[in-house]
Amino acid sequence: MNRYDLIKKVWVCAGELIAEKGYVSPVDLLVKMDRLTPQQVEDWRFRRIPYLERAVIGNLSKMNTILLALREFARSAELKPSLTAYMSWGKGPKQRLRFSKYGNPCVEENYYTHYVTKSFGKPRKEIDESDAHGSGVHTETTKNKDKNKDEES
Repeated sequence: MNRYDLIKKVWVCAGELIAEKGYVSPVDLLVKMDRLTPQQVEDWRFRRIPYLERAVIGNLSKMNTILLALREFARSAELKPSLTAYMSWGKGPKQRLRFSKYGNPCVEENYYTHYVTKSFGKPRKEIDESDAHGSGVHTETTKNKDKNKDEES
């Protein structure tokens, strides 16, 4: 897969994740792109894999392209970056998980940054009121007007 096709796939998969979950994370994106399996992610979470890049399909250049394309997608979609700590699962003390072999802070930050829609986490009422089409509020307003007309008659 050439670089252009890889970037195109990142944009498509990231858009699907935003529609499904309201956010996109690099780990979810790699699973969606079939570069990681859910079992490999679980093994990493339980510290059976020392760092995530060891299990990823593709070289580090492709991983860098994927992460940069994800950041560009998030910027163009006006998503809010959210830093997320990945801690180990299972017995024993919880440890921060590593994504890269050497734990470079810049590389690690690219992996643990999730991108969230600005409406994600808002109470449902606020979203309905800010809806461009007014679908949630319009129906209620119409019902109330009909009820008022019936009472006046």
